[in-house]
Amino acid sequence: MRDVMLYIVLIINLVAMVALISGILLHSGRGGGLSDMFGGGGAAALGSSAAERNLNRITFVFALVWITTVISLGFLLR
Repeated sequence: MRDVMLYIVLIINLVAMVALISGILLHSGRGGGLSDMFGGGGAAALGSSAAERNLNRITFVFALVWITTVISLGFLLR
């Protein structure tokens, strides 16, 4: 049972890691990022800032999942 749990947590860790890397790369740097990908005009700025806020929230959730699985793996590997 412990081995099954270890593999499940490991798979969740890998999925969260890839999603976290993708979310970070989609964020805007000094310029656009995800916000500039959808236009950049005055009317599109409202939608893009909402997209950026949602991307922040999603990335934060994936970071929490990743940290939790890393700690869980530490306990499972003992």
